[in-house]
Amino acid sequence: MSSREGAKAALSSAPAQIRVTRSLQVALFATGVLWLLAAHAVAVRAAEGIAGRITDRLGWGAAQSLLTEAFFLFLLLLGFTLLSWIGMRQGSVREANALPRRGTASREWATGAVIGWAVLLLAVLPMTLAGALLPQFSWSASAWGMMLLSALSLALGALANEVAFRGFIFRRLIEAIGPTAATLLLSGLYALLGSLRPNATGLSFLIALLAGVLFSLAYLRTHALWLGWGLHFAWAAATAIVFGLPVGGIATYSSLVQTDASGPAWLTGGAYGPEGALLTGVVFVVAMAAVYRATREYAWNYTHPPIVPAGYPMDVPPPTAHAAMEQEAAAKTAALVQIAPAARANAETATESSQPSESSEIAPRT
Repeated sequence: MSSREGAKAALSSAPAQIRVTRSLQVALFATGVLWLLAAHAVAVRAAEGIAGRITDRLGWGAAQSLLTEAFFLFLLLLGFTLLSWIGMRQGSVREANALPRRGTASREWATGAVIGWAVLLLAVLPMTLAGALLPQFSWSASAWGMMLLSALSLALGALANEVAFRGFIFRRLIEAIGPTAATLLLSGLYALLGSLRPNATGLSFLIALLAGVLFSLAYLRTHALWLGWGLHFAWAAATAIVFGLPVGGIATYSSLVQTDASGPAWLTGGAYGPEGALLTGVVFVVAMAAVYRATREYAWNYTHPPIVPAGYPMDVPPPTAHAAMEQEAAAKTAALVQIAPAARANAETATESSQPSESSEIAPRT
């Protein structure tokens, strides 16, 4: 089955949603934002209590970040699914949070990961050429263990961010004010909350705004979070684990590689990381074009309603005038037409062809 046919089957098998008004969409959006803020606060508090015991026993400070992201993701999925059921009578976790089950999900995630890895390389390349990065390496067993915890934490955190800002509330806002305005508004909210992180700057706010547009474009082109999740995770994991740089002002994810950035803040982002560097904004704009080109097939398969062959319904009675014409034609007596036998017609044709015409007579010799 082709992806186009799969999308058609998914649409036909999906439960019918209740049509909701624009005011209800706005109400669901506002409630979703409040739930997002409350869920994050609860997740942080719960993780602090549990991670304190784990840290005392194992000495792994990264456990708190992992638990925070896990609790945050769980609360988001639970709350948004309940809001979807209350507002539209749709209780599926996947459908409510833009995580549909489809054959291209893993390929979409991998495509996003490749783009995210390439974007990070382009952003770090100027720093490397300028000699602004001073890495230090640690190959101890505890460093490898923290690396695994950091990778899992970044994966859950990337998914939680996509669910929070490009999932339920983004779709409700699209239905209320359209995709362009919804993208700008949610990207602004994403950048505003990002500015509350440690070491944030005015430049990091602008770059977070561009990042929000980039991740929103990934959803708009696929109507799912798979590609955006892969892109977000690859960017964060490559930044922290591979290059040892801070991610959004947080440097606790780096264990195997820890890098000091000695260049100017506009080049390296300073203590905030590459997401605060000037050239990263240019790279994100280039990434938007890459996402748009890489998602042409997904946009055709998943963002347009399938074309269903159709015609005139056969169970509809014909027009009254047409039925009257048929009855009038049936009442008339058919005219008799005499057809000559085939042998007689052939003989007459041969006789006529054997008689020379006046124009075919041979002229006399002189």
